Order: sequence, then C-alpha cells, then structure tokens
Amino acid sequence: MKANIGIIGGSGLYHMPGFSAHEEIKISTPFGDPSDNYICGTLAGRPVAFLARHGRGHRISPSELNFRANIYGMKSLGVERILSLSAVGSLKEEHRPLDFVIPDQFFDRTRGRISTFFGDGLVAHVSFADPICPQLAQTAENACQDAGVRVKQGGTYLCMEGPAFSTKAESNIYRSWGMDVIGMTNLQEAKLAREAEICYVTIAMVTDYDCWHEEHASVTVTDILANLQQNAANACKVILNAVERMPAERACKCGSALAHALITERALVPATTREKLDPIVGKYFV
Repeated sequence: MKANIGIIGGSGLYHMPGFSAHEEIKISTPFGDPSDNYICGTLAGRPVAFLARHGRGHRISPSELNFRANIYGMKSLGVERILSLSAVGSLKEEHRPLDFVIPDQFFDRTRGRISTFFGDGLVAHVSFADPICPQLAQTAENACQDAGVRVKQGGTYLCMEGPAFSTKAESNIYRSWGMDVIGMTNLQEAKLAREAEICYVTIAMVTDYDCWHEEHASVTVTDILANLQQNAANACKVILNAVERMPAERACKCGSALAHALITERALVPATTREKLDPIVGKYFV
C-alpha cells in the first residue's frame, strides 16, 4: 500500500477518529530496521502512513533511533510530506504548556548522530538554510487554529542529545541564545527528509517549561502526564485538520532539493551505492 502523507509521533493516532488502518507494513531498509512497522490507512480520504518514532510502548531512546531507516521507509512508501509530532520543553515564557509551536529553524546539540544518506562514493551537499517546508508549516498552523489550539509559527528548536534533560546552566545558556523549544529528535528527521526530497514540518507540543523556570520545581510528574495526554488529544484533532486541508499539489522546492546537490560525477558512483539510494536519487540517474 502506498501513502503520500507520513505522520511520525506517538501512539495517539491509533485511536484517532476518522483514521482507518488497512495494513501494517514491515519495511527493511539498507540502513537497518525502522522504529516499528508502518500503519497505513486512510484519513480524511487521503492515504496516510503512521510511524511510532520510539516504537510502540516507547522502547527506543532518542540516541538509539535509526533516523535513516525511518525516513527511508517513508520514502519507499511514496510519502511526499511528513507531519512530525514531538513533545518539547519551553525555553520562553510565551510558549506555555499545552501550546503548539511550529519552528522554522533548528540548532544542533547532539553528538555523533548520523543524519545523511550520502557517502560511500556519492557526495551531496543539500541546502538546509530553511529546514522546514513553508507550505506544510502554514497548513499545520491553520490546522491548529481550526482545532482551537494556541499555536506559534516560527522559532528555533534546539535538538539536544539526551536522554537526561538539561542542567539549569545549559537551559539558561540556550535561553540567552534565543532558542524557543528544546527536544531530542527532530533535527535529524528534518535533515534526512530534505535529502529524500520530502516536505517536513515539526509540530512541537509544549509539555512544561524547561528547568530554567523558577516555578519548574513545583510542577509534578502528574501535571506533566496530564499535559501529555491533553497534547495527544489535541494532536489528533490537528492532524485530522491538516490532512483535510492538505493541498493536492506541492508548491515548494522540497521535491527538487537534490537537483543541484549531487556533486559526484555520475559514472564514478559505485553500483552498490546507486542501488541502495535508488528510491532517493534514482530520477537523477536516468
């Protein structure tokens, strides 16, 4: 089964009103196995593929995620757009718990994560100045507004290594840099989606203020879990609205991100590399 819209996130979608799952698909990739099987079905009449980023039951830590396999699997299914849901901490007073933020920039604080499909005889330098698809970001913002969720489009997502959260010193440094929200997963997804010529947007769901906040110590685990549950319910409404209003055609440059990025002379690319990356680069080797 093919899908043109991909959703990466938690398990709330399984019980989402209007989502009809038709098939569970296991995909093996040249980069290893994705986090879980893809749940493919229809939502608002559109073919959709859903992936639980951390695996069902939340079994995989951020540092262990096979980002390449996750995005490669989406590409293999025919996905052209990815809506990525992510719980985040807020680094600004204005981004309150239960708010959604649609960042347009990323800042990398991870260490040694693989975030490219290229190498092994094929060099590519993809433009990443504007890492989020503007058309998809606008669709997501409108969907949040329709769902009655307080939303801010724009801002910077700081991607930290984890799995431990920040120290107060780190959190205050990130605030002094002007960062908006902090999470552990979405930068690598965005980079790989761009290389795969897939439109990508992060819908960052604020669960609490990061440890910089003077009232952070008074927030209980119960409070955070309640926010997670409310965010999941809101996310279901937002995703439904986003899929319903998704434009039929892409009016962005994401689908041609590799047009001027492949540097290696075509005749010198090893056959094994060419075959491995065929879903991504095949059209440029015709």
